[in-house]
Amino acid sequence: MAISDTQIDKLRARELERFIANRPRSTALWQQAQKYMPNGVPMAWMVQLYDHPPMFVKSGDGAYFVDVDGHRYLDMNLADTSMPFGYAEPQLTAAASEQMARGSQFMLPNEDSIAVAEQLSSRFGLPKWQFTLAGSSANTEAIRIARAITGRSDILMFAGKYHGMIDDTLVAEDGGERILEGAGISEDVKKHAHIVQFNDLDAVERSLKNHDIACVITEPALTNVGVIQPESNFHTALRELTRTHGTLLIIDEAHTNVCAFGGLSNEWKLDPDILTLCKAIGGSVAIGAYGMTEDVASILESQSDSELPSFATTAVVATGGTLFGNALSMATARCTLERVMTQQAHQRANDVGGRLADGIQNKIEAHGLPWSTIRFYCRSGYFFAPDLPANARQMQASENLPLRQLIRLYLANRGVWEAIYSASPAVGFRTTANDVDFYCEAFDNCLAGLVRI
Repeated sequence: MAISDTQIDKLRARELERFIANRPRSTALWQQAQKYMPNGVPMAWMVQLYDHPPMFVKSGDGAYFVDVDGHRYLDMNLADTSMPFGYAEPQLTAAASEQMARGSQFMLPNEDSIAVAEQLSSRFGLPKWQFTLAGSSANTEAIRIARAITGRSDILMFAGKYHGMIDDTLVAEDGGERILEGAGISEDVKKHAHIVQFNDLDAVERSLKNHDIACVITEPALTNVGVIQPESNFHTALRELTRTHGTLLIIDEAHTNVCAFGGLSNEWKLDPDILTLCKAIGGSVAIGAYGMTEDVASILESQSDSELPSFATTAVVATGGTLFGNALSMATARCTLERVMTQQAHQRANDVGGRLADGIQNKIEAHGLPWSTIRFYCRSGYFFAPDLPANARQMQASENLPLRQLIRLYLANRGVWEAIYSASPAVGFRTTANDVDFYCEAFDNCLAGLVRI
């Protein structure tokens, strides 16, 4: 079956009208919020995700949340993988409440931080850890450490990546030219960022051979252009190449740590110099973290012996923040790692994720669509091409943004929320088989609706 632009446009216009008409309270709040916030939302860039007014949320429980107009949604984005344990998880709610009653921030170490670091070390296989408040700040410090150790300035990334809203990584390639991925970033940033296609080891080697790359930073699999998985020998060869050329390897598990106990670094036996984490490990409270080998961590430990008059010196790696490692983050992270993100919880979510992949594939085949299905632990999805792409260039060649937006909008009107069209659906610890069937039924109805137009 071929889907035409006319079919997409007609159904999308109908669904957009329905969405706006049924959410008067959200629309009114958005208009009010525009008096106080750019674009009327706490993060101005969020409006780029949608072709409708933003939706305001009232509450959540388990795998569902409710908006201010009373509509209930199955969250198939897990708040961008930050909430795999579901909303209002009882153990996490108790841990946060109890710590708030004791004090949420002291700018001093607490016992929970030792337990969290011990859990992370055991799961991810790296001995030394530091804490931040987000994945962006974890990646910022990881890159600084790599530069300090190697004495080099450049970094290597893969097209289609996302490593946070930080200057160093907001660079892409277009027609062989490096471009900035936003305004307000110094043009000098482009000089130090190298972009190659995922799974292209020859391109990696060509970039590393000049010995000016401080680090390669990558996810285990790309997750912001759908899910693009590595070829069988990719990570082994990447590790060998970085070692050969004296380049540090940073693995960013912001999104993939929900896929397995200890993330994909543990599941696939990866061997990074630095590993960055965030979101889910904080149990719904802001957190970032990065783990290091003993050799890498030594650059931070040696600073404690310095008798420096101030922080304004090039001898100290710039790390830290007033709220980093705060007591509230540590309390909820400890509860998450010790009691919520268990091996059993991950396995159950992955089993339900397999059911989701099966359901998506069955619906695609039933409608005769030449699409491919993603099977990736608790995350599934589809590409508008018969074969799974190996890199961002192949994905972009088959992408259809209006169709993506239509499907997301259609699902929202039927109680299923996919917040970010490029992320693909995911299931959490509290998503059930019935929830997956509910999603697949709505997805099926959307495809059928396109056919009828």
